Amino acid sequence: MEKIYSTMPGYRLNDYLLVITPNEELRKRIIAVRKNFNEKFAPSMPLIGKPHLALVHFVTWNMMEDKLVNRFHHIAMGMTPFKIELKDFASFPTHTIYINVATKIPVQNLIRDLKTAQKLMKADPEHDPHFIAEPFIPVARKLLPWQYEKGWLEYSHTHFTAKIIADGMLLLKRPLGEKVYQVVQRFEFMNLPVTTKQGELFF
Repeated sequence: MEKIYSTMPGYRLNDYLLVITPNEELRKRIIAVRKNFNEKFAPSMPLIGKPHLALVHFVTWNMMEDKLVNRFHHIAMGMTPFKIELKDFASFPTHTIYINVATKIPVQNLIRDLKTAQKLMKADPEHDPHFIAEPFIPVARKLLPWQYEKGWLEYSHTHFTAKIIADGMLLLKRPLGEKVYQVVQRFEFMNLPVTTKQGELFF
């Protein structure tokens, strides 16, 4: 299906990512952590992009983008800016090491609100949106067993503390199969009184 529709206007499939981004100072700190890990353990697929905290990853048609932008804007309008505390490191055995999000509930509440738009995030039954139930900021992933074991032996005893003031979210996209994401739009958290029923007008 992807090949058939890939050249038809509006029927191109895009890979989307909705994220919260740290400020520049914290971004540089996280990049330094990743660089240190990469130099020590040489993962085959080192993380080199800008660090972010992912909220949802999904694949849908290009023609749905305007509706998605409207829906995300509406959700962000009603969202109050909040603080995210990062503390130390955690892991997904046996392949990923990440910076731990200590204050998960505000992020999970935002993700719950985003689920109201999940119909717009699904191109077909083969592409379910992936909502990030346990928020995290990756340091290294797709590690070999020995890289994970040695890396986790060190990072399980390494300390890291920081705070993110989440005052908006960023929508990224790339054509399905490509590697580089581009910015679609940033949505500011405005703490305005909005209702779900109003949001349904955007479907």
